[in-house]
Amino acid sequence: MNLNFRFAIVSDPHVGLPHTIENISSRFHLIEISIPALELVFERLAQENIDFLLLPGDLTHHGEPDNHAWLASRLARLPFPVYVIPGNHDIPVLKSDRQSIGWTEFGHYYQKSGYKNPESLYYTCETIPGVRLIALNSNIFDAQGNQLGRLDEAQLQWLEDVSIRAQADQELVLVMVHHNVVEHLPDQSNHAMGRRYMLDNAGELRQLLRTYGVQLVFTGHLHAQNIACDRGLYDITTGSLVGYPHPYRILEFKTDTGGKQTLQIASHRVESLPGWPDLPAQSRQLMADRSDRFMMRLLSVPPLSLPPSLCEEFAPFLRYFWADIACGDAWCDFPQLPLPVREYFQRFSSTDGNGKRMIKDNNITLQIQHPVAI
Repeated sequence: MNLNFRFAIVSDPHVGLPHTIENISSRFHLIEISIPALELVFERLAQENIDFLLLPGDLTHHGEPDNHAWLASRLARLPFPVYVIPGNHDIPVLKSDRQSIGWTEFGHYYQKSGYKNPESLYYTCETIPGVRLIALNSNIFDAQGNQLGRLDEAQLQWLEDVSIRAQADQELVLVMVHHNVVEHLPDQSNHAMGRRYMLDNAGELRQLLRTYGVQLVFTGHLHAQNIACDRGLYDITTGSLVGYPHPYRILEFKTDTGGKQTLQIASHRVESLPGWPDLPAQSRQLMADRSDRFMMRLLSVPPLSLPPSLCEEFAPFLRYFWADIACGDAWCDFPQLPLPVREYFQRFSSTDGNGKRMIKDNNITLQIQHPVAI
């Protein structure tokens, strides 16, 4: 099929109206800029002639009704279609409480942003002729009311049924889900700090998607610019709009005269806002200034498992580590550290697997293999 279209991704905007924002000095992301940053991006996207916009979760600061209501109303006024899914911050509790909406309420806020059936937290729709979006919900609760990042069995069966129909109709399928499906960090699925960003049953989902030829998955949650690939399945995760480097993406799917198809990915940033004349530099420094507790824990858990004295000694050298990961295309080398620790952090660098640096997380053109539809 001769497909040519443009779309955008804005992830983890964490919308917070002023009266809903609590003051937590240790957090990395700047909830206070969420609305002006989003308004600036909407203004830019209105000039970009995009066909649709994807928001892969963490739409609100902590699931507050006022924040959901504001965002839903704002999205409905945009000059292009918008499709959303919930993140863990959007439905943090099974039943509504004084702060957050409940699990069953989310779809009712976003009936104009994908949820034509508000009773279901996953859906599918045709964004343009020949392109099918499958929007998944990766937030469920166990019997004790604990939130999990997982697809339930009913959703997996529904996904397979939709995929079979899309294959028969020769549609290009785009999948959107909040939790990561392919690892973006070393051994992310097993790491004490990294696994919370992975879908619990990511392997099962990857296998299902590969069975039906799906190649493109769009995720959030990690607050980092990263593109990972596992046997032909791309997981394109986009950093948080309220965290360094304050990114959003514009993507263009092209079919040339010979039938070759590509996805061109371009990343952009919010560079300044009122009160934040050099937003990326200011937020990068803020992230570094607040990194001590994060780095102490990363050094203390397996595989490094360093004692507290060494964690305290090494953490200052790593102040900008997560900021560099969040920015994408990271090159991580800390010659001040002992060789085993230095080699561990080198694994986070963006390389081709043979140690050669790659620039792939922010701006890249992906070759889409035939058949492009599942």
